[in-house]
Amino acid sequence: MREFMLIFRNSTNSHDNPSPEQLQERMNWLAGIAAQNKLADKGNRLSASLAKTVKPNNVVTDGPYTEIKEFISGYMIVKADSIEEAIEFAQANPVLKAGGNVEVRAILKPEEKS
Repeated sequence: MREFMLIFRNSTNSHDNPSPEQLQERMNWLAGIAAQNKLADKGNRLSASLAKTVKPNNVVTDGPYTEIKEFISGYMIVKADSIEEAIEFAQANPVLKAGGNVEVRAILKPEEKS
């Protein structure tokens, strides 16, 4: 079993307060993964206002979004037997109903190359 990071992206304001129904749907989704003992780290939301991008030559720009049209709104880490299982977790995430997407990335151990 290995760990996968789910990175949540949205093209709208990523920090709008969800409705009670949306919040319950998110909690149910998370609880379903936790009930399978597949939740490694519930992650957190990421700030949209306290964000900078540091580039070569001491260039610092506001936020990470200057070149992209999506907000990276949060992340979590799941344990899965395969990337296909991690994708199944991502496919059930409520962010997809709101027009967002989920990037699934394997977390590499120091000895792994890719």
